[in-house]
Amino acid sequence: METNQPHITNLIERCKKSDKNAQLEIYKAYYRAMYNTAHRILKDSYEAEDIMQEAFLTAFTKLNSYKGEVAFGAWLKRIVINKSLTQLKKNKRYDEVKMEVVPQNNIEEEELNYKGLDPKNVLNTLQSLKESYRIVLTLNLIEGFDYEEIGEILNFTNENVRTTISRAKKKLKQVLLAENKQIQAYGK
Repeated sequence: METNQPHITNLIERCKKSDKNAQLEIYKAYYRAMYNTAHRILKDSYEAEDIMQEAFLTAFTKLNSYKGEVAFGAWLKRIVINKSLTQLKKNKRYDEVKMEVVPQNNIEEEELNYKGLDPKNVLNTLQSLKESYRIVLTLNLIEGFDYEEIGEILNFTNENVRTTISRAKKKLKQVLLAENKQIQAYGK
């Protein structure tokens, strides 16, 4: 949506003047992406819907703080992510990154056929990982945040983020390899 930046900038200016039609246009332009972001973090469609609505309300009430230094969608997405993580903390489903011991097998690492992977299956597998792994991989691989940004969002050190992402990727690969072996053993 950012390719149409002059149109978005015009809508934002109208929103600052409490133009309800402009707010509706902004909402229509971004609601699906913001819902998907919240849902990937919360794993609950009702909570994701609520958080998305709250994020738009917050964005519209704090629109004067938007300086245009980043794309509007990125600014809005940051609000959605922060609200989603706050909701997780409220639910007591997410307190801190708990480190999982991943066996360090010095045996040759098995190769995964990336070309044969179904993207939907990879996303489903990612969603099945424990919360801390799911969140850091979602922020890094899907939302495109770098380690430093993830550290700021989650209030973790860069080293903690780097380690957690590395372990999460390793765990994701292990699960995908196990699923791949199962499919090969029993056929599709």
